Amino acid sequence: QVQVVESGGGLVHAGGSLRLSCAASPTVFRVKAMGWYRQAPGKQRELVATIRSGSDTTYADAVKGRFIISRDIAKNTAFLQMNNLKPEDSAIYYCSARGDFGGISGLEYWGQGTQVTVSS
Repeated sequence: QVQVVESGGGLVHAGGSLRLSCAASPTVFRVKAMGWYRQAPGKQRELVATIRSGSDTTYADAVKGRFIISRDIAKNTAFLQMNNLKPEDSAIYYCSARGDFGGISGLEYWGQGTQVTVSS
């Protein structure tokens, strides 16, 4: 019943930018925190960035200073602005949404991912 959908991936040259979006629905799912993760071929899924209800953010060291996570509370949506992209950023990017639904707190849902490819 709860759905999380990512969009905005694509192909970009090194040094370029992309903005990913993550929308969680329905709105009765009270999102408290959202995060972006990525998985490259042959590697484990890793945290990229998170944003919590108080707008506190965390970033992986590899993306600090280049990526910015934000959210639109009214639209139950999170964004990942990716600047100065590098080939090593190429991966499938996944969104997670954590919140309350049906009287239960601490639930987490995942999207199915969006591909980001950065060429040299």
